Amino acid sequence: MINQTEVNSLIRLLDDPDQEIYNHVHNKLLSYGIEAIEPLESAFEQAFDSIQQERIANLVHEIQFGIVKNDLKLWLHGGAFDLLQGALIINRYQYPDLDEQKIINQIEAIKRDIWIQMMNEASPAEQIKLINHVFYHIYGFSGNITNHHDPQNSYLSQVLETKKGNQISLAIIYSIIAQKLDIPVYGVNLPQHFILAYVDETQQNDFEGGILFYINAFNKGLIFGRRDVDIFLKNLNLKADKQFYEPCSNTEIVKRILRNLISAYEHLGSAEKVAELNELLAIVEE
Repeated sequence: MINQTEVNSLIRLLDDPDQEIYNHVHNKLLSYGIEAIEPLESAFEQAFDSIQQERIANLVHEIQFGIVKNDLKLWLHGGAFDLLQGALIINRYQYPDLDEQKIINQIEAIKRDIWIQMMNEASPAEQIKLINHVFYHIYGFSGNITNHHDPQNSYLSQVLETKKGNQISLAIIYSIIAQKLDIPVYGVNLPQHFILAYVDETQQNDFEGGILFYINAFNKGLIFGRRDVDIFLKNLNLKADKQFYEPCSNTEIVKRILRNLISAYEHLGSAEKVAELNELLAIVEE
């Protein structure tokens, strides 16, 4: 446990004009990590000095950003098995105080509504038709066409709230729900787009037979075939590479979220956020 009196004394020194004293106080409070956040936020509400307020806000952000970096490292070292957990860590970057259980409950509710209508002997195409009906028509999810550069399109909490997202965020929610229903739908890292593949897991070694069809989560769950991917790549003057057709890892998906966010914040001119997100991307690319 931290010494509350000592922390409060240190916080009072945050507006000290002496740079050396400020650096010492800053580093000491930073070392307390998450335990210093509550007293810092409490002090922020009571502070009248704008310098002190700014320094408290920056320090809270620095601590929270350090936690996100650490969480991301732990997720990777743990094998990056849980895609939802990886996406939640990125969400934490912008929304550190969010109740993540709410996100988990929202996804569970969509899954439950699909499961109630699911038939035992449904074919793969029928399963996808049902997911599409619930996801797009009942819940009203859609691709954000009017404001595609908005960084909010990449944060799961906001996509679940507004029902609008980009290719990657909609595909993540869609595939997580499908996998919770034991429907083998996985992300495919296509250049300039992100799609999903329905994989026949009994024939995974045979690529042609392994993927039954593809799904465009951005376009209301449209089903399409390998030939459409061929044409798409040809239009981009890209060679047909195995990685553009097969499911990618959760790590690759998280990299894609981060790159989208970097691009979105570059578009807005938010240099600080771009620098921090590049730090997170460097962790994933190690």
